[in-house]
Amino acid sequence: MRDMGMDNAAIASALFAALAADDAATVRRLCAADFTLVQNGGAPIGLEQLLRFNAAVHRVAPGFGYSEAFCSSTTSGFVEEHVAGGTMADGNVLRLTLCVVADVTGGRVTQVREYFDSAAAAPLVTALSKG
Repeated sequence: MRDMGMDNAAIASALFAALAADDAATVRRLCAADFTLVQNGGAPIGLEQLLRFNAAVHRVAPGFGYSEAFCSSTTSGFVEEHVAGGTMADGNVLRLTLCVVADVTGGRVTQVREYFDSAAAAPLVTALSKG
């Protein structure tokens, strides 16, 4: 049963706020146990892998967060465009525009499909590979 207290846009907002805060407990509460994330059509990853990735991002980009969000609820979830980024540990500024398409079932995010310019993500990928 869907949680009538949160519409899909509110779920999106809460999810990205929890990821920005590296709040794994809230992310787990907002996502289904069988959650999957697919980035740029790649191999799907599960919730625990997402949480490990998010923690690693916070290590290399301590000021990581989301801004300039435009979110629309859909009948099956939400679509959000936002800028992810912050100042990385090496002083470089990361600014990555993403489009996120998500499915929500029973008030929990079940699947996220995320699209971004991989060239713009290269500094983050490089930092993650070192750290």
